[in-house]
Amino acid sequence: MTPDPSVTPAGRPGATAEGDDAPLFPAVPEHDFAMRRITLIALLVAAIVLPCIYVATMAYDDLRSREADASDVTERTARVAEEHAIKVFDMNETLDARVVDLVQGLDDAGVRARGAWIHEKLKSIGGGYPQVAAVSIFGGDGTLLATSAFWPTPEVSIANRPDFVGIRDGTVLDHVSKIMQGAVSGEAVFNTGIARKDASGGFDGIVSVAMRPSYFDTFYRELLGKSPMTMSLVRSDGAALVGYPATTHAHDAVDAKSPLGEALARGSTSGVVRMRSPEDHDSLILAYRRVGAYPVYVACGYRTSAIWAQWYRHLSVLLLSMFTPSIALWCVIWLSLKRLAAEEEAWERWQAEAAMRRSIESAWRQSRKMEALGNLVGSVAHDFNNLLMIISANVQIARRRGVPGIEHELSAMERALKSGQSLTRQLLGVARKQPLHSETIAVARWLPACRALLKASLGAKASLVMDIDEHVWPMEVDVAELELALINIAVNARDAMPNGGRLTVRARNISFRPGEGFPLTGDFVQLSLEDTGVGMPPDVLSRAFEPLFTTKPKGMGTGLGLPQVFAFCERSGGLAAIDSAIGAGTSVHLYLPRASGLPHIERPAEPGVEEAAAAHGLRVLLVEDNDEVAAGTEALLQMMGHHVQCARQADEALKLINEAEANAVRTGGHLPFDLLISDIHMPGTMNGIDLAETVQQRMLKLPVILVTGYAEELERARHVDARLLAKPFDIALLEKMLREIQRELPSHTHAAD
Repeated sequence: MTPDPSVTPAGRPGATAEGDDAPLFPAVPEHDFAMRRITLIALLVAAIVLPCIYVATMAYDDLRSREADASDVTERTARVAEEHAIKVFDMNETLDARVVDLVQGLDDAGVRARGAWIHEKLKSIGGGYPQVAAVSIFGGDGTLLATSAFWPTPEVSIANRPDFVGIRDGTVLDHVSKIMQGAVSGEAVFNTGIARKDASGGFDGIVSVAMRPSYFDTFYRELLGKSPMTMSLVRSDGAALVGYPATTHAHDAVDAKSPLGEALARGSTSGVVRMRSPEDHDSLILAYRRVGAYPVYVACGYRTSAIWAQWYRHLSVLLLSMFTPSIALWCVIWLSLKRLAAEEEAWERWQAEAAMRRSIESAWRQSRKMEALGNLVGSVAHDFNNLLMIISANVQIARRRGVPGIEHELSAMERALKSGQSLTRQLLGVARKQPLHSETIAVARWLPACRALLKASLGAKASLVMDIDEHVWPMEVDVAELELALINIAVNARDAMPNGGRLTVRARNISFRPGEGFPLTGDFVQLSLEDTGVGMPPDVLSRAFEPLFTTKPKGMGTGLGLPQVFAFCERSGGLAAIDSAIGAGTSVHLYLPRASGLPHIERPAEPGVEEAAAAHGLRVLLVEDNDEVAAGTEALLQMMGHHVQCARQADEALKLINEAEANAVRTGGHLPFDLLISDIHMPGTMNGIDLAETVQQRMLKLPVILVTGYAEELERARHVDARLLAKPFDIALLEKMLREIQRELPSHTHAAD
């Protein structure tokens, strides 16, 4: 839409016309709060992430180091336990060999025959070793022949015992028995034995040394101390011989499917595995070693729960030492972010304050311009309106007299009068001096009725589309001013679409609440007129509502169209705004207040009322300082059948009224006037409003019609009990008022009486 005038609405910063003084509050460079915020957030993230990465790396390395140390400790401890077990089993083998030598050449009967002597010898051989519970000699049939534990020898047979059977059959594994309740020693033991041979080299029984597991428990307890480790002595088939801490009976054997069980099955001599403890299901780092050539393994386990506990303690110290300063740094950065947010908020408030002050300054300068323009326009428009009134009155006189042959000329004069009235209305509207006659209208019915008017303003090339929401609120406006505003916008849209286009008129309800950032609050009807024209560049858009500014060629625009729109909306209690961009068209939005009452509906006059009222003329006191306006108005009133007496000033009219009132009081008659018609703006000590107020205070009141072209005078006149006419007024409207007054007056006051 090519603007007729164009400017940012009053109050927008920087919207000053050329030649104005520089703004008192110039815009300042923006602070890059976003970059500062990003920097602080990046620092905060780094202050969080980097210590976390460092702590995670250190914790991972510490855990791996502790696990490696645990593996190393278990291997060394297992090696010590292996050396100890080798010495014990080697000693047992030596004891077995000494006993075999002791009874060499003796059969079972010979051993029994020397039972007491052999008992003492066995006692001396094994009695000095704490790990030895008993040393016994068994015959080829498994019968106990002699033992260091008892004399006389009890009747005991181990013929069915696995170790006896295994040694007899040459099984290496059974040279070390499982844990059992010793038949001789009477306590839980495991046995190490070797076979006795007869003279021919055949099997002649076994020599067995019963070993106390408690001996190994004691050694393991001293070896491990208070460390979180376990020790065990197991056979190669997984049968447990010794366990520290003590194992339960339910776990006497190593699970064949466990890593240790698989290693034993493979015959591995040493290694480190991870497995779960069968007692408490705690995870273990387990080192195992085979005890020499014996079918026995020592296993040392380190509980990973202890590793984790130590690691947690170290990690807590690491976290405390690392994150204590980090937390302080986080707090500093967080406070900096809060301070930045507060600074940004203060900056925005300051900018808003500066913008508001710039807006006030701009509005003040605009107000000064408008005031100067208004004074100039008001003076010119008042005299121009009088000239229009003279022409209008005489045209009406000519028409009423029925002068033949001048119809064409009278029509041309009436068209010129309408153009002059429109121009005057625009001038007075921009200067805020155009009187508003607000009434409530139903938008849904009124707007479609304007289609023909808007279509005529758009021309043949552009199409018109109306989109009116259902249940649009009624609004309270001056209908004539609203029509003029829509015509101005439509004309600008036509000029912005030289090759044709589309103007869309939309109407919808909208509400603004406090705090939403809109300069208005309350309920409004939004009228939006959107064209598909060339649009406005930013510099033109910023001046779209500026009076007398136009981008149209010389002689094509007055610069009063859009300012009239803005002034009309503002004076109606609303607002006008423009959205536009090059190539994207222009949208003009009118926000007009919602009406509190219902739309006015014209009711037809009762038959015969107007005719009856016109039967009697009125006695009119006409007060007008312009002789030609007075003469034209007087002639028209007389042609309507009324009686007219003229006065040039309010003082002169008041004098006539005073004299007439005094005479009426003295004679008991009536005033010689039925009606007072007065211009408001007149020379002298009183104006028309003062005259009306004085007349209304009299005992004998007169109906009053006040005439003016000034909006501020009409605003004051609204507080007076008088009918109002805005110059240049329509003669038909005056006739309507006179008929209403005739109906209201008692019949005996008419001049015809």
